[in-house]
Parts: sequence; C-alpha cells; structure tokens
Amino acid sequence: MPTAPFQTPASYEAALAELEQLVGQIESGQLPLEQLLSGYQRGAELLQFCRDKLQAVENQIKVLDEGVLKPWTQE
Repeated sequence: MPTAPFQTPASYEAALAELEQLVGQIESGQLPLEQLLSGYQRGAELLQFCRDKLQAVENQIKVLDEGVLKPWTQE
C-alpha cells in the first residue's frame, strides 16, 4: 500500500477505481492492522482528491453559466 507522501492519482476515475478497490480490501477483513490503518488513510486522501475534483468542475460550470449553478436535468 502506498504511504506518505500522497501519490496523486492520474485522474478522478483512477482515484475512484483505487478507492473502490481499497474499500473492498478493507471490508474483506483480510488486511493486517497496520495495512488497515494505512488503507484507511489512503482512502481518506483519495476521497478528498475526488471531492476537490468535483468542486473544481462545479466551479467551472458556475463560471460557464455566468455565476449561477443551474439544476441538472436529464433530458
């Protein structure tokens, strides 16, 4: 498992895939305690990375929509 410093994922999708894999490993109950802790820390970093990416996209949409975030509707 990666340890500090935080290794930046290549993309949002890569971070999400790694996070899903990590959650599966943690939920399996097969990780030793030390790896469980480092896995939890990595998961928290990945989650923050994903949240930051989503916030950046939302901010770009606000700019494109002249400062007003419009509700997204599927058509």
